[in-house]
Amino acid sequence: MEERDGELRWDGLCSRDAATRAAALDNVGQAVLRRSQSVAPGRAAGGLQAAAVRDGLSEALVRLLMLSKRCPFGDVRERSEAILSSVQELGIRIPRPLGHGPSRFIPEKETVQVGSEDAMMHTLFADSFATLGRLDNVTLVMVFHPQYLESFLKTQHYLLQMDGPLPLHYRHYIGIMAAARHQCSYLVNLHVNDFLHVGGDPKWLNGLENAPQKLQNLGELNKMLAHRPWLITKEHIEQLLKTEENSWSLAELIHAVVLLTHYHSLASFTFGCGISPEIDCEGGHTFRPPSVSNYCLCDITNGYHGVDDIHASPAASIPTTESVCEVEALMEKMKQLQECRDEEEASQEEMATRFEREKRESMLVCSSEDEESAPTRDVSRHFEDTSYGYKDFSRHGMHVPTFRAQDYSWEDHGYSLVNRLYPDVGQLLDEKFHIAYNLTYNTMAMHKDVDTSMLRRAIWNYIHCMFGIRYDDYDYGEINQLLDRSFKVYIKTVVCTPEKTTKRMYDSFWRQFEHSEKVHVNLLLVEARMQAELLYALRAITRYMT
Repeated sequence: MEERDGELRWDGLCSRDAATRAAALDNVGQAVLRRSQSVAPGRAAGGLQAAAVRDGLSEALVRLLMLSKRCPFGDVRERSEAILSSVQELGIRIPRPLGHGPSRFIPEKETVQVGSEDAMMHTLFADSFATLGRLDNVTLVMVFHPQYLESFLKTQHYLLQMDGPLPLHYRHYIGIMAAARHQCSYLVNLHVNDFLHVGGDPKWLNGLENAPQKLQNLGELNKMLAHRPWLITKEHIEQLLKTEENSWSLAELIHAVVLLTHYHSLASFTFGCGISPEIDCEGGHTFRPPSVSNYCLCDITNGYHGVDDIHASPAASIPTTESVCEVEALMEKMKQLQECRDEEEASQEEMATRFEREKRESMLVCSSEDEESAPTRDVSRHFEDTSYGYKDFSRHGMHVPTFRAQDYSWEDHGYSLVNRLYPDVGQLLDEKFHIAYNLTYNTMAMHKDVDTSMLRRAIWNYIHCMFGIRYDDYDYGEINQLLDRSFKVYIKTVVCTPEKTTKRMYDSFWRQFEHSEKVHVNLLLVEARMQAELLYALRAITRYMT
């Protein structure tokens, strides 16, 4: 990350070696102060050159603000803050963060504070920072579950940066295409920067029609995977693999499919946890000074009010008898279901009927929220057919055959196909799915030593049921017993139309559970969604190959 004039270098700040970081900090500090002095009030600087210096200085100051708040290395945080103070003393306005912490849904004081993390978290933060040059808000929310975060970062690093069928700039561009399908400007912003950093052509960012035909051809698969994966057939795969000079190889297509499903599901996590804009991205900082009341007009227009106002929510309030009863009632249902399981088992016909009933009911669940979801920058230029969105799979008399997991499963079919065509990725995905599915601390709200496997399986299977995927050995009657309507609304919104997720939806389910438990739910939603999309795409690829 080198400035054009070779003067300002940031790369040394990611080093694990303190001496290398110190030298880089000296370089950055001197360069920033030189520029600040040249445009400080009272200097007779004008014209295009001064404007360019000011623009470059603003970018550097925003970068320093981000480092002062989000760098896992204490020396970098302190020195970045000191450089900003020195600039301010010259009479130059410095930026400050907008919003409160990495999530709009979770009070900042309840998230892990950079600098006060434990040893395991620090290692994860340092790895992420060394690899990406940033410690992003997704990481700061996922770190509620360090074991999962480690697997997630390892997989994402492999997909984006290690040897693979696709060139680096294609990988980031596919990430942009996938995130844009859900209007996820948070992820689009990150990958626009990464795309340019690895040498991507800025013209491609003007719209999908400016990208190579090969990437444009991926648009159809992108929209179907994101919104209606059950419609993907071997003919769609054939079109991509047999378009002569713009054709994809099987290995490239597998890499692309994994990236698309990764970023569709990561958009679900981003909206489901209310991830805030990064400090150094649009909407994450302001150069306006705070007003006397500690927040200003620019905060209000961005949807940020007082700290107390933004986080006043049922989840943060004093436990009510009703919400405590909610936890007790859920635990009692789990106990009763376990006893019924032990006593009798439903017939195969009855199990199939219950699946069809749950599938029909899942189509009646929809978000009827009046509240606005978070405003996002328009990113529709990165994909075609903007009117194409999620539709339930059995609307208007159209019947999609049930996808029987026994006929095509991740464990028996998908895993080996991915691993054969894109070595090691099948293994990484398999580990990530298993960690999310099996993750438990044996707690439920204020209760300890609880077996939560029944609840976790109900959430996972409900998501797959919404995608038409059925497990013959699962009693779908359990879903209605364990997941209430507000929870189902949240799940369906986050998985199918994540851009419509609101804070009210997040607050309205599991009101007495910890925020870490709600983040845990989101990990289940992310991985179950990703696996469902993958199963449809990989089944179509398998059918094409046979």
